[in-house]
Amino acid sequence: MTNLKQCYDLDDYKNFINKEIFSDRVLAEYIAEVQRIYCSDKRPWVIGYSGGKDSSAVVTLVYLALLGLEPQYRTKSVFVVSSDTLVETPVVVDLISRTLEQIEKGAKRDKLPLTCHAVVPKIYETFWVNLLGKGYPAPTRSFRWCTERMKINPVSDFIKNKISQFDEVIVVLGSRSSESASRAQVIAKHKIDGSRLARHTTLANAFIYTPIDTWDVEDVWKLLRGAFRYSPDDIEEWESPWGGNNRPLWTLYMDSSDQGECPLVIDESTPSCGNSRFGCWTCTVVKKDRAMESLIKNGEEWMSPLLEFRDLLSLTTEPEKKQIYRNYKRRTGKISYQYAKEGEDIAAERKIVPGPYWIDYRKKWLKQLLEIQVKLNKEGHKIQLITEPELHAIRQEWLRDPNEPDWSDSLPKIYKEIFGKDLNWVIDDQSHFDESDAQILKQLALEYDVEAEMIMKLIELEVSLEGISRRQGIFNKIESILKQDWGKNLEEIERKQAKLQKRHEKDLHQEEITKIENELNILQSKFIKIDSFQFHY
Repeated sequence: MTNLKQCYDLDDYKNFINKEIFSDRVLAEYIAEVQRIYCSDKRPWVIGYSGGKDSSAVVTLVYLALLGLEPQYRTKSVFVVSSDTLVETPVVVDLISRTLEQIEKGAKRDKLPLTCHAVVPKIYETFWVNLLGKGYPAPTRSFRWCTERMKINPVSDFIKNKISQFDEVIVVLGSRSSESASRAQVIAKHKIDGSRLARHTTLANAFIYTPIDTWDVEDVWKLLRGAFRYSPDDIEEWESPWGGNNRPLWTLYMDSSDQGECPLVIDESTPSCGNSRFGCWTCTVVKKDRAMESLIKNGEEWMSPLLEFRDLLSLTTEPEKKQIYRNYKRRTGKISYQYAKEGEDIAAERKIVPGPYWIDYRKKWLKQLLEIQVKLNKEGHKIQLITEPELHAIRQEWLRDPNEPDWSDSLPKIYKEIFGKDLNWVIDDQSHFDESDAQILKQLALEYDVEAEMIMKLIELEVSLEGISRRQGIFNKIESILKQDWGKNLEEIERKQAKLQKRHEKDLHQEEITKIENELNILQSKFIKIDSFQFHY
């Protein structure tokens, strides 16, 4: 372990750091604490950087601490990790990209062991592949499928990689107790007694350090405005220690009515984006995107098409609209009914649980999204709303859709219509059937009174098993297809199900079965007692 007195000297630091008070201490004491914890072991640091004020303050604090150490004590790596969901608000993405470049450039200049890393979701976990490809409904408070896939998993994978490399890591976050009561509870709950560290809620061998947890918002802006200046003439106001400028960040907050930013989400205990947010421009968890609305009112009018598209997705989550935009079948190919809620009459007929978006809407929305991208780029905004790998993944999802396989292979046609060119589509991977095959199947299916989609799925299964000598589980796969709810529409399927039990009927029967089983158990226990008595007698 490094000699901490040699590693840093608080008395020396007080001589050249501004003496303004932060919470209840001068800034020099916070910097000294960061240095003490940094020098106390060999565990590398991972700083969560979201691009907002709190994470910017933490990076500034750590950068100053490293600057104040003698070169021989800068022995541990510090990784600044930023999570890009690929649907972040464009102006925030630009600011984060510029800042990360400036931090890395400054660290190289100052010979600090600090590097910057951007992480993104895996291709089949991105927003567009799930929503447009698989038909997932736009996220809501009750079904927030996006957070884990797009935020938690990429950062967790990065941290796990560093744990496998270094055994243990310390994750440094900009969480503040004053920001919300729930965040204060999370910070306090996992604290290690007698230590400034807390245990990570889900990742073994990862520890959390929150150096500004006692600060309020004024302290954060005080630091970002330049409170670390060594003398009044040392640097310009708003300048960061790596040479960047924090005024654009301040302006961004002012233009969005100080809505706040999404924290770097590292596990399910980390508060995600609520009403106060700089996050995904597609976010429908909130009813209104006040931050983007304010940005548009304050000079970012070019983002209006994005807000309109986001509002369109939000509209589809309204209860009365679900039956319009979403299939009555789930991705399993079957119709599902709601379970009885607590206190509800178990005999009441249940509503259908809606499935994925109809593929026609997904095609329409993809076309709109690409048209917006073309329009914005023609206006001089360098922006990519959806990546090429996502387009390839969406195409594969459409071709193999469990309910509505896209036999016409629509996506390449949509792309060419808008861009006037082709991407390098994977020909060998496309469906074994085209639109003409689909028409023949539909005619034959009508003649023989069977569902064309069911025959298509059976043929697809057969083709997928070509060349396999042992077709293990083939009958289970065939049975799974045959047991799906096939029919031309919901009314036809429900007529077919008339002889079968629906959810509320199954619940009633299960209640009867449970009652009979309990009575049998009572009788059986009585017989056991009688037999036992006779045996002893």
